[in-house]
Amino acid sequence: MTEDFLIGTYTKKSSKGIYAVTLNEQKEQLTNVRLVVHSQKPAYLQVGSSHQLFSIRQEDDFTGVATYHLQNGHGQLIDKSLTLGPAPAYVGLDEQRHLLFAANYHKATIEVYHLDLQGKLTKTDEVTHQGLPGPRPEQVDGPHCHYADLTPDKRLIVCDLGLDLVVIYNIDSQGRLTAVSRFKTPAGYGPRHLIFSADGHYCYLLGELSSKLMVLKYDHTTAQLNPVQTISTIPTDWTSHNGAAAIHLSADGRFLYCSNRGENTIAVFAIQPDHTLQHIQSVTTAGDFPRDFELSANNHYLVASNQNTDNLTLYRRDSNSGRLTLLQQDVRCPEPVCVKQWQH
Repeated sequence: MTEDFLIGTYTKKSSKGIYAVTLNEQKEQLTNVRLVVHSQKPAYLQVGSSHQLFSIRQEDDFTGVATYHLQNGHGQLIDKSLTLGPAPAYVGLDEQRHLLFAANYHKATIEVYHLDLQGKLTKTDEVTHQGLPGPRPEQVDGPHCHYADLTPDKRLIVCDLGLDLVVIYNIDSQGRLTAVSRFKTPAGYGPRHLIFSADGHYCYLLGELSSKLMVLKYDHTTAQLNPVQTISTIPTDWTSHNGAAAIHLSADGRFLYCSNRGENTIAVFAIQPDHTLQHIQSVTTAGDFPRDFELSANNHYLVASNQNTDNLTLYRRDSNSGRLTLLQQDVRCPEPVCVKQWQH
């Protein structure tokens, strides 16, 4: 059995765009890294149904989002929406309402686009964050929107790393946003990405700057988040720089995984009956700066991307214990920063 993954990249060195890699489960190997979409700085991706791909895109000084049709192993550009200035950091997808979201770290904006059936883009709203930034050096220049995606009840939830803030928005039928709640993290936490529990009542918030995970209870009626637990993603005696990056849950909702850039590990946590976390393992990524990773469709494997060392790493995952076993390292892929399942 084989499975493909799409790899979003930076294009500062040798990368030419979006790549694919094949997981051969029988051999337990990653093989055939190849270019799928020629594009500048496609640093984050979302894969939709009907062979559609959504990505960050840059053309010289103009940046934004683009849609592609994936066919015969390659992506054909459908549409793009580009403006002058720095590129977004994240794209989120609402296929039910045909909406695409872009979180722009440097502009401090959230942009909303309507998607027609062919993948054509029409901007419906743009919100700019304002406020007093946190105390860390990465925060002092202001708001930094790093994540914008759906809550289980179809609101939009946004992580602002610069303001130590999580904002939840209602989305109206025209694709416009209205803020309904704000959760302030401790100063310097640096909220980057999050994921909801399988039952939708808890949220796991990853702090890039603090290297911490926060368990939050989510009230569907008020859209309020209330803290339950905070736990570190790195050892207490770790003193070098670390930036927590990606976060994913196993399909059965029993285990949580996050990447540490600096310690260069995937940290594994068991989710307890009360939704709190217990750290059970940290395993090397066999490379530098693991910005992202992804579980295979059957959750038996995990693929991690090491941005600075241009390599992918493959692990076998034990479904009962949640633990990872390193299988393969030094799979060459230029500047990998995003990993997504590609079921086609």
